[in-house]
Order: sequence, then structure tokens, then C-alpha cells
Amino acid sequence: MKRLVLPVLLCLSACGPMSMAEAERQCFERARLAQKPRGEISVGATSDGRRGAAVELEITSDYLLGKDPSAVYESCVMSKTGQAPSRPLYMRPDWTG
Repeated sequence: MKRLVLPVLLCLSACGPMSMAEAERQCFERARLAQKPRGEISVGATSDGRRGAAVELEITSDYLLGKDPSAVYESCVMSKTGQAPSRPLYMRPDWTG
């Protein structure tokens, strides 16, 4: 029985709320993607003449639904920590929206 208790406790502790700083970091990225899609285009050629191209595009449902990035940020932080963000999205110095 004692052998089972430790793994169960470790699993349960991993399910608890995350720190405010980590939640705000993750939710900031989600808010950026709600503002506009992000993407990357790569084009290149090898020395033997082969050409290649790649496109990577990241679009979220928040963007497609036209959600306000500030509302996305706040609800995301609330769901991860159970608390409101330490400051609103538009008050963060790193927000360029």
C-alpha cells in the first residue's frame, strides 16, 4: 500500500494550479495568436539544384471567432490559476497590440 501512495501523490500534485508567472507567459502567447495569425515561409535550394519550400501557419479559433486578445488572456490565466492576471494584457510593456 505504501508503494502506491507516493506515485498517486506525485500525480495529484502535478494537477494543481500553475504559478501565475508561468500562466501569464503561456496565456500571453495565446493572446498574441488571438490578435493575428503567425507564420513562416522558407524557400531554398541545395548545391545539387534541388529546390524546396515550406509554409508554417498558426491560426487559432480565438482569432477566427474574433475574440478580444485581452479577454482571451484573462480567461486563460483564470482557468490556469484560479486568479485574475497580475495586470491586464494591455498594461503589459511587452504587448504591442
